[in-house]
Amino acid sequence: MHDHTSESPPVRQGGQLSSDLVSELLMGMRLVGVQYRRIEIAPPFGISFGTVEGRAQFHFVACGSVLLRSASGVTHVLEAGSAVLLPRGGTHDLLSAPDVGSRDVEAFEVASLCRTVSTIRACSDDTCRTKRAVIFSGRMEFDLGSMHPLVALMPEVMLVSTLLDRYPEMLPMLEAMEREARAERAGFAGILARLADVVAAFIVRAWAECGCGDAAGWINALRDPRLGRVIAALHRDPGRNWTVAELAAEMGSSRSVFAERFLAVTGMTPVRYLTELRMRLAAQWIGRDRLPVETAAYRLGYGSQAAFSRAFKRVVGQPPVSVRAKAAAGTPSSAPQGTAS
Repeated sequence: MHDHTSESPPVRQGGQLSSDLVSELLMGMRLVGVQYRRIEIAPPFGISFGTVEGRAQFHFVACGSVLLRSASGVTHVLEAGSAVLLPRGGTHDLLSAPDVGSRDVEAFEVASLCRTVSTIRACSDDTCRTKRAVIFSGRMEFDLGSMHPLVALMPEVMLVSTLLDRYPEMLPMLEAMEREARAERAGFAGILARLADVVAAFIVRAWAECGCGDAAGWINALRDPRLGRVIAALHRDPGRNWTVAELAAEMGSSRSVFAERFLAVTGMTPVRYLTELRMRLAAQWIGRDRLPVETAAYRLGYGSQAAFSRAFKRVVGQPPVSVRAKAAAGTPSSAPQGTAS
């Protein structure tokens, strides 16, 4: 193993994340729109979205004012120029008022604009001219590669409005989206789709750099230049048979100092962290990617499928065969519960 004790990766001023660690986090990111809709609708309206499990949902309001009601029942106000990413998708509604009923977005009549973009026009010419909302929505494939388990730590709803003071460079992109969605110039659908992909990626990067909520421990670990190397190493190679001594060497400290520091920052032991990381990956591979259980166990360093299944059930709350069966039946499976020891 290389000796990393002599130097640490650069850390930006103010205790922010080391730029190379953020780059590593985002290097494997795949965030691409697979189905976009330009929606033109007049109030009163309610549109229900039931995003496929494992896919994110993006919304941009180009005109009008819209309420987003999330699966948890929290309501967010989206004014013209607002963008929002729901990294785990899930059922949610876009409403003109809190008491309006919702109609499934799939029930609206659509017309195709290009291969990945369609349009919904749910208002008459008169109402569309005088009072309307214009929304550009996208269903996205969202994968962070080896860092994908972090999606479970992201907020249910990620609003771009909370990021503009810190990331003013996003404003021109939002303004360009607003112009394209309103004017409908030649080629606007493809331009909107590409801008949406970039804005959504900006939102994810901003979250990775700032960090909050359930991800605070992980973000704080990455802000520690030496401990961040350990976290990155675990995510790069989760199937390796890591020992505390190897991880301490990666950090450049004694085993006792490393173990104490890791627990203080992340709130869990290195063994528990690695087990939860492995089981979150396994749940994704078995459920979403339909990987055989024995293959997932082998990739994650388990010589015994029985040992893997016990660890999986301890963390996820159900055996891997149940997750696989539910995925095959189209039933959402439970998220890992974080109970590994």
